[in-house]
Amino acid sequence: MAAIEPQDFMSIFTDGIPQFLDILPPVIREKLQHSGALEEVIEVVMDYGRPAEVRYRDRIDRFDSVVITEHDIDFVVKSVGEFSLDNRAGIERTLHRISCLRNRQGRIIGLTCRVGRALEGTIDLIDDIVRSGKSLLLLGRPGIGKTTKLRETARVLADEVNKRVVIVDTSNEIAGDGDVPHPAIGSARRMQVANPLSQHAVMIEAVENHMPEVIVIDEIGTEAEAAAARTIAERGVQLVGTAHGQTLENLMLNPTLCDLVGGIQAVTLSDDEARRRGTQKTVLERKAPPTFDVVIELLDFERLAVHSDVMKTVDLILRGIPPRPEIRVRTESGRVEVVQEELVETAPAESVDYPALSRKPKQEPTPKVEPKSAPKLLRIFPYGIARTRLDRAIREKKAAAYITNDPSQADAVISIRGTNGKAAKVREMGKGVPTVVVKSNTYAQILSALEELLGNPRFDHDVEVEALAEAAKGIEQVAQLGKPVELAPRSARIRRVQHQLVESKRYASESVGEDPQRRLRILPIRL
Repeated sequence: MAAIEPQDFMSIFTDGIPQFLDILPPVIREKLQHSGALEEVIEVVMDYGRPAEVRYRDRIDRFDSVVITEHDIDFVVKSVGEFSLDNRAGIERTLHRISCLRNRQGRIIGLTCRVGRALEGTIDLIDDIVRSGKSLLLLGRPGIGKTTKLRETARVLADEVNKRVVIVDTSNEIAGDGDVPHPAIGSARRMQVANPLSQHAVMIEAVENHMPEVIVIDEIGTEAEAAAARTIAERGVQLVGTAHGQTLENLMLNPTLCDLVGGIQAVTLSDDEARRRGTQKTVLERKAPPTFDVVIELLDFERLAVHSDVMKTVDLILRGIPPRPEIRVRTESGRVEVVQEELVETAPAESVDYPALSRKPKQEPTPKVEPKSAPKLLRIFPYGIARTRLDRAIREKKAAAYITNDPSQADAVISIRGTNGKAAKVREMGKGVPTVVVKSNTYAQILSALEELLGNPRFDHDVEVEALAEAAKGIEQVAQLGKPVELAPRSARIRRVQHQLVESKRYASESVGEDPQRRLRILPIRL
């Protein structure tokens, strides 16, 4: 193992762009150097017989005049050395990753050369959660920054919280290639994995041999790794990791990884219990405590959703209630704001309401209007249709609605053709609520039925009356306190009516936030 000279540390702390350029063919290297956007490059793609591509966060540049040849690919392969069993290689003392494509004979015919950068400040959105000691799972699409956040999490926990941190680094993507880990992980220790299939064994070895307080693991993807993660959590070690999937619900539907959130099992209820719940006799329930205490969904680079109580959230989803996570964003000024607070309801599903809240931390709290009753959501009873498709339609439509299991509590019914006679009985149980009959159990039909219900004048009128009462109370509060007051999020049409009411009382108002959290703010300014 080569010794590190003191002067070498200065070069280690750079992002390694010179080393990255050195492995590229001269013609591609020259074009990148003259592009003027070298610091924004995410990856370079080289496929045999096709033009080279340079990918940035918001665009792709294709060099039509540079068609990749065998010589170009061989140049890169010889520069980085041998590829591991997962077809990945790296550049020593950098965070760059080179992945290869092979043909049927095993010959390399394509390369993805990704630039790895150590960025500080990437976990400011979740800094409080990282330091809380809870086990944390990050979800998100590829390239959204999961590994970058893992890297800084390891550094913060090791250097600032002074915990014993061990990184299980499957492809050397977290701590860089070579025997000396990249300084971006601070004083955390790194265990390399020779064979990706043995990652779960290395995870257990880390606990048994090195007494960690925290284990950091990237890309939990197999049943054995999920079982190892549970073993680690049960031994009282904080676990920080990432997994395949974009949302908590994706994870629940993944039979390989659902154990990370407690696992799902079918349970047969007694007749009395099924009648009490208003469900079928066979229902889905969580079978064990979740491995991770908190699940974070990375929505984009500056916005994420936090499920701070995974156990309760999973239980709600299994009861047909869509989750309402906390939404955090980083503003243009760099401040962290909570634009939607999490609501984890423990009451029976039939009585769940979701009040819309908003706050800004580290600022003087803006006075809130407390209406006489929380804004009601449209409670829909699905009869003979797929609940999962209705739930998806509600989420994608961002509708103020949720699914109820009790027809007597329903505001509306969606049923499928062929069950219309039975639906009449449902209407009778639900005290004559509106019913929409769909022709088939498809997502398009269910979405159309939901839109028809949302456009029902009866529901629209109720919401308008409630919104005007809330605005009137807000005007009184502004007059008394002399401070701005924010109302609950509303649709554009309802906000327009609220604006008109505020203006009639000779006060100024503005709309703030982004949909679906866009809301009215009443200002202490007289017109």
